[in-house]
Amino acid sequence: MSVFVDTSAFYALMDAGDAVHHSAKTEWQRLLNEDVELCTSNYVMVETLALLQSRIGLGAVRLFAEDITPVLKILWVDSSAHESAVQLFLTANRRDLSFADCMSFQAMRSRGIREAFCFDPHFSEQGFRVLPVR
Repeated sequence: MSVFVDTSAFYALMDAGDAVHHSAKTEWQRLLNEDVELCTSNYVMVETLALLQSRIGLGAVRLFAEDITPVLKILWVDSSAHESAVQLFLTANRRDLSFADCMSFQAMRSRGIREAFCFDPHFSEQGFRVLPVR
C-alpha cells in the first residue's frame, strides 16, 4: 500500500509548535511501523523545503533532508503530468487551491494512490482518504 505525504503533514511533523504536531508525529510513527510505501512528489519536496526554510530555518531543512527524505519514494513529475496538473488547476479556478495540490492529485490518481497523509481539506474534497483519520 502507498500513502502520499503532503507538505501540510511534513510541516506539522517538523514544527513542534504547530497545532497538529502531536497528531502528525503519531501518524508518522504509525506509518513507519507498518508496511507502507511513503510517497511524495518532487513538487511537494520543493514546496516543503521552501516553507521550512522560510518559517523555521536551514536547520529544519537539513533535518528534513537527512531524516525524512531517505524513507520517501519521490514521484518525479514529467512534462505530461505537469500539463495535466496545469489543466486541473485552471479548470478548478480557485484561489485557495494550490498548483502543488493539483499536481499531487494528478500524481496520486495516475498511480492509484487513494490515501494521503495531510492536514489539507482539499485532498478529501478530491475523494482521497485522509490520514490521520479525524
